[in-house]
Amino acid sequence: MRNQHLFHKFGIKADVPDQKVIALAGNPNTGKSTVFNTLTGLHQHTGNWHGKTVGYAQGSFTFNNESFLLIDLPGTYSLLPNSVEEQVARDFICFGKPDLTVVVVDATALERHLNLAFQVMEITSQALLCVNLMDEAKKKGVEVDLVALEKKLGIPVVGTSARNGDGLNKLQQGIYDITSGFINPFPASIRYSEPLEKKIAELEFYLKPLLHGMINPRWVALRLLDGDEKILQEIDAWFSDPFSLSFQGGKGVAAKCLHS
Repeated sequence: MRNQHLFHKFGIKADVPDQKVIALAGNPNTGKSTVFNTLTGLHQHTGNWHGKTVGYAQGSFTFNNESFLLIDLPGTYSLLPNSVEEQVARDFICFGKPDLTVVVVDATALERHLNLAFQVMEITSQALLCVNLMDEAKKKGVEVDLVALEKKLGIPVVGTSARNGDGLNKLQQGIYDITSGFINPFPASIRYSEPLEKKIAELEFYLKPLLHGMINPRWVALRLLDGDEKILQEIDAWFSDPFSLSFQGGKGVAAKCLHS
């Protein structure tokens, strides 16, 4: 059923049954595609997302006798759907239900690039941060404390220099450990002002039984407070699709929310 869902909704075809699906997200110019190419080698191909003019690349690699399907998402600065690329990336992370999302960031510009990482962490707890271009950071005299960053974020952090292949074995190990359940990330949650947190809690209370544990209610609440009512329509479309992941009673989320 999952393979059918991926193909029907996104045009993604798994190589083998029960293959672990890994989403690769990141800002443009972080070396994300280099990470993808180095991990997958010749075991990749490209295409277009279903119904979109945006291209994608998928490839596979094996680690510890486990097969992984790596999806190279479009490079985006955020997951707020202001462009087709952002919508594709957001929809795959939210509705494609990858086993893990690896966020690739530039070690020389962490402050700017971590914005995307926090947005991913609001959608899913299954996240890993790949701090790429560590060699460039060293040349510029930038030191990145990966251990401290991991403690702050609550998710595994791996430093890489993909062009040289440095750190990619550790990245594969991290992917394997999380998807096998040996490591359970607990992403740090951004806390807002007290009045806003009160509104988030009210919406979460209402949304939680409607979403049936399939989507993070806090994230949906934040989107609604940001004025993104379209997200409800997208959730309804996903819940109503026969190829979506199995669940019961998920239809009508948008109607129930918008008329309450």
